[in-house]
Amino acid sequence: MPAKEIIHHGEVKMKKALEALVNEFHTVRTGRANTALLDSLRVDYYGTPTPLKQMASLTIPEARVIVIQPWDAGQISNIEKAIQESGLGITPQNDGKHVRLTMPQPTAERRQELEKVVRHMSEQSRVSLRNIRREAKEALEKEEDEGRLSEDEGRRAQEELQKVTDRYAKDIDRLLSDKEKEIHTV
Repeated sequence: MPAKEIIHHGEVKMKKALEALVNEFHTVRTGRANTALLDSLRVDYYGTPTPLKQMASLTIPEARVIVIQPWDAGQISNIEKAIQESGLGITPQNDGKHVRLTMPQPTAERRQELEKVVRHMSEQSRVSLRNIRREAKEALEKEEDEGRLSEDEGRRAQEELQKVTDRYAKDIDRLLSDKEKEIHTV
C-alpha cells in the first residue's frame, strides 16, 4: 500500500475520532439549551419507540430553554413521560400544545464535575489519535521493511503522519477549550 494511502486512511480514522468527540460533547449538559441532548431520546409512539426528532419540532427560543412542539398533540404526555424517565434531570413543563424544558443553572461544584468529564473525553480522543498514528506508523515501517518504500520516503511519510496527528490534536484542544468556556459562561 502506498504511503499516501496509509496516511490518508489514518487521517480518515482521526477525523472519525474527532467527530465522535464532538458528538460526546453534545451530550454534556452545561446549562445551555442544546437539542442534541434529546438526540437519543425515544418516545413510545403507538407502541413503537420513536426518536423525538421524528415526531416533533425542537426549537431554542432562549439560551436555557428548549421548546418541543409535537406534530400530534396527543403525544405530549408520552413525550413528557420519556423525558422524565430519560435521566436527563430536567422536569418538562406542558402547556397543552408544547413541552418546555428549562435547563437548570449548574452549581460551581457541578461545573467542576463537567470540566473533569470533558477533559476525560478529550483525553480518550487523544489516546485514539495516538493509536491510529501507531497503526499507520507500523504499516509504513512494514512497507519499508518489504522494500516497497525507501528509507527516505518512509521518514518523510512518518513526518507527514505526525503533522496530521498534530493538527487533529490541536482540534481536540480547541474543542476542549470551547467546551470549558461554555461550561463556565452559562
